[in-house]
Amino acid sequence: MVEQQGASGDAVTTRIGQAIMLLHGGDREEARNRFSALWEQLGQDGDPLHRCTLAHYLADTQDDPGDELAWDLRALAAADALGRERPDAAVAARGFYPSLHLNLAADYLKLHRPEAARAHLDRARAASAALGDDGYGDGVRAAIDRLDRRLSDL
Repeated sequence: MVEQQGASGDAVTTRIGQAIMLLHGGDREEARNRFSALWEQLGQDGDPLHRCTLAHYLADTQDDPGDELAWDLRALAAADALGRERPDAAVAARGFYPSLHLNLAADYLKLHRPEAARAHLDRARAASAALGDDGYGDGVRAAIDRLDRRLSDL
């Protein structure tokens, strides 16, 4: 049974990766369709790591800022669940929070809610201590700084 779940998880991860490639290649609609189909397949009880990843990328495929916010909030809820439901993944979950809160801050800014944007940006900055000193961590910290400047200019 464990091997079967592992193989199933690997298949989901592969399918997520394929949809991410479509998204990064510019095919947002097909990526959204594939992410949505995976979301429906996983359901609310699916692996929180998969739910977090899917919701995070589904947010990036949305045209409406309100829909983007809804998906980013789902990603945050799934990250919270990941830390609770899978203690083995708690460290990985901490690494998600800077980006998740940064995305939420950007969403709220798009929706002309600067106070909520500032609150999530502050959470992103506080959580950024969990990031490594690598390209990803440097990129997230730089994005936090850029959004901070944009908020300061309001």
